[in-house]
Amino acid sequence: MKTTASYLRIIGFMVLAFFLLEFTVESGDTWAIVKYPVIWAVLGLVFVFAIAIEVISETLKSILFRGLNEEAQAKFLAAEEQRKENNWFKNTYKKLLAKKPLEKEEEIVLDHNYDGIRELDNTLPPWWVYMFYATIIFAVVYMVRYHIFDGIDQDQEYEIAVAEARAEIEEYKKTAKDLIDVNTVELLTGKQDIAAGKTVFEANCIACHKVDGGGGIGPNLTDDYWILGGGIKNVFNTVSEGGRDGKGMVAWKTDLKPSEMAQVSSYVLSLHGTTPVDPKEPEGDLWIDPNAPVEEVEVKIIDSTKIQMKIEDQPVTGDVVKE
Repeated sequence: MKTTASYLRIIGFMVLAFFLLEFTVESGDTWAIVKYPVIWAVLGLVFVFAIAIEVISETLKSILFRGLNEEAQAKFLAAEEQRKENNWFKNTYKKLLAKKPLEKEEEIVLDHNYDGIRELDNTLPPWWVYMFYATIIFAVVYMVRYHIFDGIDQDQEYEIAVAEARAEIEEYKKTAKDLIDVNTVELLTGKQDIAAGKTVFEANCIACHKVDGGGGIGPNLTDDYWILGGGIKNVFNTVSEGGRDGKGMVAWKTDLKPSEMAQVSSYVLSLHGTTPVDPKEPEGDLWIDPNAPVEEVEVKIIDSTKIQMKIEDQPVTGDVVKE
């Protein structure tokens, strides 16, 4: 087994066996050969089997050759030699090299002679010449495409690639909930998120804030007053980083995932305006959401001393104060 064809057959056989095992063995998203190391042993047996077939084949060929008479052997060798000469790959390879055989080098020897060292006038290999022509064609096409017809240049390609990458990142963030931080967190209003936040709250927060959020050791979570600021970003940051130094709640960022902190923060904000059983007195400062929509106020002048305003469809009458 010394022919190139034998080696190629063995390699092809191994590649075929590998892909057959990968496609037939169920391994999920991982490679079968990684999930089931026993496949290495199977491939090893296949490799030995392939070598054995090649050895047996060459042995049978040798036995049959020795069984021929001299005339038949000569015809067989002549046919083999003819087959080699007609080998398309070898002939193409020789043409691409365009080398002169050693016995014909006298045809290309130049008259230059330097202390017995002579120079050969070899032609450039055709493969090199073809590649050189290809670079000329490429240069012409490139010039016409990008300098005559104003094709997209490298800066524009970079900007397009960056924009596509950013779009892919944003799309990925929609499903990667645990990439949330204080800058990207948003108020969750879905029933599943609120229910998940309630579960986290009841498991970790009721000891200080009571089950209805009315407050105990911790402040009341249902009123308009907040010690460290209201709104989803401030509440998320408080849950993540903890309360005031030396007092207040502990940081939960090591115990809860970012998605869980977003859910429990949203649940806490959903408690606003509810009526706890025994609410604690307000603590902190009155919080007014700077991003809240401004409600339209309808003003009606009754006379020179009174005006009437309609807020949330409720009429409110007041005196005009002159300064």
